[in-house]
Amino acid sequence: MRIKVDRCPTSGSSRIKMVTRTHHRSFKGETYTVPYLTFYECPACGERLFDLDAMAKIREHSTAYRKKKGKSTALKRKAS
Repeated sequence: MRIKVDRCPTSGSSRIKMVTRTHHRSFKGETYTVPYLTFYECPACGERLFDLDAMAKIREHSTAYRKKKGKSTALKRKAS
């Protein structure tokens, strides 16, 4: 679901633009990369806004969500 943003909610700048970039982040010391991620970025303050599609793509690549999946699966196995 694409959103339309005309102003940065943090700085109020109207220069905010939709960009597509490789997004690098880390979670608990583990780095992950999301290639070709489309989101809004403000050149005035660096604020980034992610819509639902971008968040879904981040979840697919994030080590935070992989760990949760693995943890819940491990707990189910112990209970069996």
